[in-house]
Amino acid sequence: MQAYNNPLNPSKTICAIATQPGGAIGTIRVSGSDAIRIVDSIFSRTILNAPANTLHYGEILDEKQQTVDEVVVSIWRAPHSYTGEDAVEISCHGSAYIMEQVLHRLIENNCRQAKPGEYTQRAYLNGKMDLSQTEAVADLIASTNKASHKLALSQLKGHFSSELSKLRSQLLKINSLLELELDFSDHEELEFADRTELIALSEEIDRKVTTLARSFKTGQTLKNGIPVAIIGKTNVGKSTLLNRLLRDNRAIVSDIHGTTRDIIEDTISINGVDFHFIDTAGIRKTTDYVEQLGIERTLATLEKAQIVLWVVDNEPTESEKKEILAQCVDKHLILVHNKVDDLTEPTNQQNHAATSHDSTYTYHEIAISGKYNLGINQLETLIYKVADLPEITENTTIVTNARHYDALTRAHASLLRVQEAMAMNLSGDLISEDLKDTISILAEITGDQITPQETLHNIFKHFCIGK
Repeated sequence: MQAYNNPLNPSKTICAIATQPGGAIGTIRVSGSDAIRIVDSIFSRTILNAPANTLHYGEILDEKQQTVDEVVVSIWRAPHSYTGEDAVEISCHGSAYIMEQVLHRLIENNCRQAKPGEYTQRAYLNGKMDLSQTEAVADLIASTNKASHKLALSQLKGHFSSELSKLRSQLLKINSLLELELDFSDHEELEFADRTELIALSEEIDRKVTTLARSFKTGQTLKNGIPVAIIGKTNVGKSTLLNRLLRDNRAIVSDIHGTTRDIIEDTISINGVDFHFIDTAGIRKTTDYVEQLGIERTLATLEKAQIVLWVVDNEPTESEKKEILAQCVDKHLILVHNKVDDLTEPTNQQNHAATSHDSTYTYHEIAISGKYNLGINQLETLIYKVADLPEITENTTIVTNARHYDALTRAHASLLRVQEAMAMNLSGDLISEDLKDTISILAEITGDQITPQETLHNIFKHFCIGK
């Protein structure tokens, strides 16, 4: 990994509060070449020669040598720390006042307060992790469900980086063979690079790059949650269904038509994946201006949804089905027959899920009772099923970052130029330039080349202080 000038001055020792004030224990992190010396100057015990990976009990002292707090000091020595520098963590009581006093003492002794993401940036600069792994740190902290946690953890462990490394090695192999031909261009009988094999290899690499790029949509879905719109006529039980799914009375339930006039939203986790449910205004003809605005918002929400729950309280006509299906192109539609309690005793109701087909549309179907809480678990199972998500493990490689997606898209375009050039039997030097371009683009993702300062700034500016 190539070094470059860091505007944050990596030679300066930094400090930051790393935990939320108010808990039982608070942590202040210190990192840099003078970290141990600075902590030693405000600590009741000497730690200048303390071995790495040791804990030391003592007191943080103010400028008058009075006790600020009783603490435990943890010591790491370079390069075996998160940042690759000498580092100290001070564990004190979690009082906001105490933590601020400890931080103040560090700053008084020539320690600078860290900028957002500066610890992780130093880890990158010191070769402790590549650029894609640093971005995974932020994703891991921001993860809100099991799926996003697993994806971030997989990237942090370097599985994505490993995939890219393999692709770059294969591209370098192709480029080396082409450049070897150029070195022996005077010997026309020598051919180091079989063009047929190279075309096949470049196509294989392109398929892998394209697969990674296409996974971005799934990655965004898992990261941000899957939007699910609940639609239907007025008074068919949409708000009751939302309340059942959320296990909470979020939406007002009334027999009066047009009660729900605005969008009501909330999120639940199903099998570790977030589903963002949206209760919409009932669709009907109305002269009420406010209700009409709600209906317009319903139609706009429908466009953004990936899954649509169409709630009905009686069998819809074929024309109604076709009308709804026309608005649900490229979406997963579930026809939810509500109020089955009006037909049979709820205890005897046999809830079912099925898929219906004809020449025009495909949809899923289930019977429930929002009133009596029948079939809700089966509906959740069906919602997860129609989402058609891949199995997520810590080894799963799915792109979740827009910067990575952009680079992969550009790499695909570059590889297409390589394949076209080979098919046209162009000279190796021309092909080599496009190959080098592809290798460079993939290197942008991991930061294995000089990375522009603005790119680094954009990556780390959203990190929390202390990380």
